[in-house]
Amino acid sequence: MTDDREANRFSARAARYARVGAHVGGAAARIAGSRFLGRDTRDASNAAMLAQALGGLKGPIMKVAQLLATIPDVLPPEYAQELQKLQSEAPPMGAAFVKRRMQAELGPDWQSRFGSFDLKPAAAASLGQVHRATSRDGAPLACKLQYPDMQSAVEADLRQLELVFAVHRRMDPAIDTREISKEIGARVREELDYAREARHIALYQGALKGIPEVRVPGVHRDLSTRRLLTMDWLEGEKILGFREAPTEIRNRLAIAMFKAWWHPFSQNAVIHGDPHLGNYTVFTEGGEPRGINLLDYGCIRIFHPSFVGGVVDLYYGLLHDDRDRIVHAYETWGFRRLSKELIDILNIWARFIYGPLLDDRTRTVADGVAPAEYGRRQAFQVHRALKEKGPVTVPQEFVFMDRAAVGLGAVFLHLRAELNYHRLFEAEIERFSLDQLAERQRDALTAAGLPLPIEQRSASTGARR
Repeated sequence: MTDDREANRFSARAARYARVGAHVGGAAARIAGSRFLGRDTRDASNAAMLAQALGGLKGPIMKVAQLLATIPDVLPPEYAQELQKLQSEAPPMGAAFVKRRMQAELGPDWQSRFGSFDLKPAAAASLGQVHRATSRDGAPLACKLQYPDMQSAVEADLRQLELVFAVHRRMDPAIDTREISKEIGARVREELDYAREARHIALYQGALKGIPEVRVPGVHRDLSTRRLLTMDWLEGEKILGFREAPTEIRNRLAIAMFKAWWHPFSQNAVIHGDPHLGNYTVFTEGGEPRGINLLDYGCIRIFHPSFVGGVVDLYYGLLHDDRDRIVHAYETWGFRRLSKELIDILNIWARFIYGPLLDDRTRTVADGVAPAEYGRRQAFQVHRALKEKGPVTVPQEFVFMDRAAVGLGAVFLHLRAELNYHRLFEAEIERFSLDQLAERQRDALTAAGLPLPIEQRSASTGARR
C-alpha cells in the first residue's frame, strides 16, 4: 500500500527549494554576521543553529553534514559535536504523523499487527526515523519509517547539489565532479527503497555469516513495505562510548569494524557506503563488549568484481613498487588519460589511504600524526598538483569506495586502535581469485534477490593476475 502524497510532485519540490534556501541561507547569514561584527564564528550557539537548520531539512544535505562529522577534527569541535547528533538525534516527527504514515503503509488495522508500538521515535535521521516495537509474540523490533515527501525532497536536493558542483567546477577545476554527482544521486535514490534495503540486509546476512564479531538484523517482510522496514531490534551501546575503554576492548571493536567492511568487499564485491558512527552499536556478552551491530543498509555499493581486482592490484603495486600494476589498477577503476604526472599525483593519495595496510607492524592508523593533521598534508598536495596538472575525472564507482575508506579510518582514529592492519588485510585477500569472486557474488546476489552489476551481465574484464 502506498500514499499518493509520496509522489514526486512539482509543488513539493518547489517547497523544498524554498526551505533549503531559508534554512541554510539563514544560518549562513547569521554566522557571516557574527564574523562581520568580530565575534567567534565557531561558538556553540552558531554550531547548534547550523545543526538545527540541517536537521530540519532531512535528506541528502543532512547526509553531507553526517559525513563531515565522522572525520575527527576536520571541523571545529563545537561544530563536529553538534553535527554528530544528526546521525541519530535529528528533530523527530510527532505521533500524529507516525499514525498517518503507518496507516498509509500497513492499513487502518496496523496497530493490531504489533504487540506494542512506541509512537515516540528511538532515533531520527536523514530519510526516516526508527521506532521501537514488539511483535505479537513479544520479540523486540525496530521499525524504520520514511518521512513524507522524501522523493520530492531528494530530487530537489540533488538538483541543488548539481548546481553546487557546477559552480565548483568553474571556480576550482582541479577535480571534475560530474561522475561524483551521478554516484551520489544513484545511491541516495536507492536509499528511498526500503524493499531494496531489505535485500541488502539479506546479502549481508550471507556475507557475514561466519563473522561472529558482527551482527546483522533479521527482516520482518510481512511488516515491511517500500517505505517501512521492520527488523529485529539489536541491543547495543554507542561506539563512541568506548573511546576510553582498555586497549584490548578498543582493538577488539576495531577488528570487528575491519571485518564488517573488508570481508563483504573481498568476498562479494560489496561495501557499506555510509560509515558514520550512528550506524554501529556495540553488543556485549557476559558483560564484555564483543563486537558490533551493523544497523543501516540503505547505502550499499555493489561493485563489478574487477573493481575489487583493482584494489588488490593497487595494494600489491604499492607494496612492491610495481608501476605497471599501479597503472593497471587505476585503469581498471575507470581513470582515463593517465599521464606520468597524474599517476604520481594519484599515488600521493593512494599511499596515504593504503599506508596502514602496507606497513607490517602494530600501529595506529594515524601513526603518530595528530588527528587534526591526519590526511590534510596529502589532500593539500593532491589538490595543488591537480590545479597544475589536472583536472582529473573521478570515476563513478570510486566515489563511495573512497568515502567509506576515509570513514572507516575515522572510526579507527576515534577508537585509537593499535593493530597490524597489514596482516588483517592479507588475511582477507589470501588466495584472491577474480573468477571465484565473480561466482560468489553471482550466487550471493541471486540469493538476496539483487541484480548483478551491469558490467558483469555482458563480459568480465579481469584484473591483472
